Amino acid sequence: MGQVIVDIGGRSYPLSCRDGDEAHLAELAAGIATKADGLTRSLGAMSESRLLLMAALMVADELNDMRRGAPLAPGAPGLDRELAERLLGLAERAEKLADTLESAPA
Repeated sequence: MGQVIVDIGGRSYPLSCRDGDEAHLAELAAGIATKADGLTRSLGAMSESRLLLMAALMVADELNDMRRGAPLAPGAPGLDRELAERLLGLAERAEKLADTLESAPA
């Protein structure tokens, strides 16, 4: 089994993968790291979980645009402030939902 250590948001994460998938996994993680760095530059420091959630939401938004056939802007500089604020709102809603689910009786 392959092993890769990726750095996102200033933190290292050891990951396992199939043999031969190491370079692909490292490339994917680099894309997430780029998004996380853009978020930190635009919005400032935030918790690790919020940073990863917002980066994941950005990737999901891009995937959704691709599925709808909307043009993407590869290499667009920085993070659009309006998009950042929308993502921040989504992250806050997701955190509230997670808190609610965690406090619900089993």
